[in-house]
Amino acid sequence: MDAEPLLKLAGPTKGVVDYRGRPISRSATGGWTAAFFVIGMEVAERCANAGIASNLITYLTGPLGESTAAAAAKVNAWSGTGSMLPLLGAFVADSYLGRYWTIVISSLLYLLGLVMLMLSAMLPALYPPKCSGTADTTACPPTQLQVAIFHFSLYLVAIGQGGFKPCIEAFGADQFDENDPEECKAKSSFFNWWFFGMCSGATATTFVVNYVQDNISWALSFGMVCIFMGLAIIVFLLGSRTYRYYEVEDNRIIAGAMKACRALISSGRISSRAKLKDDETQFVSPKSTNEAREEIFPHATDHSM
Repeated sequence: MDAEPLLKLAGPTKGVVDYRGRPISRSATGGWTAAFFVIGMEVAERCANAGIASNLITYLTGPLGESTAAAAAKVNAWSGTGSMLPLLGAFVADSYLGRYWTIVISSLLYLLGLVMLMLSAMLPALYPPKCSGTADTTACPPTQLQVAIFHFSLYLVAIGQGGFKPCIEAFGADQFDENDPEECKAKSSFFNWWFFGMCSGATATTFVVNYVQDNISWALSFGMVCIFMGLAIIVFLLGSRTYRYYEVEDNRIIAGAMKACRALISSGRISSRAKLKDDETQFVSPKSTNEAREEIFPHATDHSM
């Protein structure tokens, strides 16, 4: 019986390996078995994201006592940061860490930010005080430490999203080999199930978490969000043995750009040193006429003596 052929390489410098770096076969890894772990993580992450973003303005205008305009501006800044950071996350994944480790590290940062958000709404020292006898939330403003911890936690979540977003869907697509007709067809279905799971998780969470935030407590709602993200990481790690890992390619464009920058810096240093030497020679005191004459006509000077 012939042995099953190894998975074809995707390029001359890009191989497919298992979690131990060994060559793999089609039946042992990848396919829908691995893809369902990735889809499960995306669904749980969308639940966590929707639990924060859907009611963020309410938290800023409520417990933090900010105006609607200021709260909207901060939400837009946070959303814009989360939309721009995936460019950096994709660069790190493609050039250094690879998609798998970028997802793992960014997810841990994501979870850390969510835990800090939960603590900011749970601990009395970090949660803004409630005003008694008045409905005006600005009468009892939060301290600078409380505001700083909340915003730091929020942007830590954005940093985690920056590494998570550009890698998770591409990593799921990596589990299907385009050179195989059956897997190529399954890859098209993968994106359909991906989008369905993402929208379903976000929609269900929006109703549940918003109800908890408005009627029970913010601490419980942020705790639910932490549970969602923790489950996402666990589900993703459980599938580590089934994934197909693509080795990181040497990015020649980025390497060439870095070499060009180093060359420019080196040439700038050389030119600055040369200019400094020229300036030093200009400030050397000129020799007197007698000293110059002695150097040119030494015998004439001895004869005159």
